[in-house]
Amino acid sequence: MSEIISVIAREILDSRGNPTVEVEVTTAEGNIGRAAVPSGASTGAHEACELRDGDKNRYLGKGVFKAVDHVREKIAPEILGFQVTDQVYLDKVLREIDGTENKSNLGANAILGVSLAAAKAAALDVKLPLYRYVGGSQACRLPVPLMNVLNGGAHANNGLDVQEFMIVPTVNNSYAESLRAGAEIFHTLKKILAKKGLSTAVGDEGGFAPKLGSNQDAMDLLMNAIVDAGYDPGQNVFLALDVAATELFKDGKYEWQGSKIAPSELSGIYKSWTEKYPLISIEDGFSEDDWDSWVKATADMPSTQLVGDDLFVTNPKRLRMGLEKKAANALLVKVNQIGTLTETFEAVNLAQRHKYKTVMSHRSGETEDVTIADLAVALNCHQIKTGSLCRGERTAKYNQLLRIEEDLGGMGVYWDKAAFR
Repeated sequence: MSEIISVIAREILDSRGNPTVEVEVTTAEGNIGRAAVPSGASTGAHEACELRDGDKNRYLGKGVFKAVDHVREKIAPEILGFQVTDQVYLDKVLREIDGTENKSNLGANAILGVSLAAAKAAALDVKLPLYRYVGGSQACRLPVPLMNVLNGGAHANNGLDVQEFMIVPTVNNSYAESLRAGAEIFHTLKKILAKKGLSTAVGDEGGFAPKLGSNQDAMDLLMNAIVDAGYDPGQNVFLALDVAATELFKDGKYEWQGSKIAPSELSGIYKSWTEKYPLISIEDGFSEDDWDSWVKATADMPSTQLVGDDLFVTNPKRLRMGLEKKAANALLVKVNQIGTLTETFEAVNLAQRHKYKTVMSHRSGETEDVTIADLAVALNCHQIKTGSLCRGERTAKYNQLLRIEEDLGGMGVYWDKAAFR
């Protein structure tokens, strides 16, 4: 057993050039666990609090010195001497020090940095890779990547309502082969866009953000890219969406392609797309508190994966509400939405016990930290979202999964089509 002997924090930059928190936990064995906290652009109202300084003279108010100071001055003195492997107790103490429901006292970014850094230090102490330390001998399944290759919504200013248009490769029962397929389709899509004279600049998550006439035009582009790359839509590559519909919801209506439409109309559009395209997953198709629409759509589209992100915010309490109402059938998992590793485990376990699919996810403001790749395998998540097939903070997670697949060898199993309903 090894004790925590040092906890330090610093302000670093994320992939958008905004400050975020990085924490290092050092053990008596001399191992250092380092974790960096991501940040979202379209954030749900029910997420745990991300503490920012608000000082307009530093980073336009987005500095995180307050959160860093909370790690150094309020958290570190309380947890020095703790056994680094006692994650449940550590996270419980972190929540107690904060004392609020949404972690608004210390900031979820401060708390999560410590929680993740401790887990990484513990893994080093016991000489195990993080996925094996967290998940044990049952951690052997590789998630299917949902690759965001076309951007709209809050991730772009191109007039598209849908925030993420994604490709979903399930090729040869292999994560590595599926990753290769995704990369080939991504580069094929770039050639198609260039040939049409459309922008091939990439957005926050590495996806292209061309100005298109409609959301459906984006779907057609993806279909063309899949075929031109030599793959078969609906057989070994599928489509997925993150609508981020909370951003579109106002006064009971959804703003869609310049018009305001009723929730039932939006649901009808989704259903028609599942009939026309190999669309197998829709994330945040309705607003975070539009429970009626979620419930109706879940009953009406039982064969489509309907993922709750802003709806659930990785919070077991919100998820229980969804389970009771029969709203959605999959949980998006973002560790910074809830703030500790233990609460993330609780949410994932609750979802999987009730046959909900689980999707480990990055944020649009990411770092080179690859923890979510390990957690996706450790928690047997069916899928993972980590962005497009470019930008180092995105490919870092894909590459870590390649290493894990190699490490697992013959024990590793790719979720493939079994990852979906």
